[in-house]
Amino acid sequence: MTWTVAPEPPDSPVAAALWRAYYTEVSDRYYLLHKGHRTDPAELEREIAARTGTELTPPKGQLLVARHAGEPAGSAGIRLLAADTAELTRVFVHESMRGKGGGGILVRAAEDSARALGATRVILDTRHDLVEARALYTHLGYEETPPHNDGLYAEHWFTKQLH
Repeated sequence: MTWTVAPEPPDSPVAAALWRAYYTEVSDRYYLLHKGHRTDPAELEREIAARTGTELTPPKGQLLVARHAGEPAGSAGIRLLAADTAELTRVFVHESMRGKGGGGILVRAAEDSARALGATRVILDTRHDLVEARALYTHLGYEETPPHNDGLYAEHWFTKQLH
């Protein structure tokens, strides 16, 4: 089975379904770890509605969707923060598709998009409990750095120079 990655409008039904799956998973992980319960459904709906993904549209960004055997399996977003710096965001692969190489394929495609936008480096932040993400970024050559933002849930910050 092969992976494909292609740009996707953030307001498409495919993107919306992947965003919902991503946000549900990372939010539930946080609440289960810190509060002992899953995300309140009303909060989930508010957050999904508030984050439209418009920053992930050309000419300053791109949302990518990975498909495995033709089925949507994951997403990654890239957005320019400055002329030379892009942020990697919304990296997600459905749990049933993990371990099949999709995360690396998505991140590399996002790096290619960042280069096409003129970026020479990519930065990102993630949480401590997202151990799979941190392992993936390290494996792909990202280096952990001091904080570059004060994001509410940011606990680890990474940078990679693009060549």
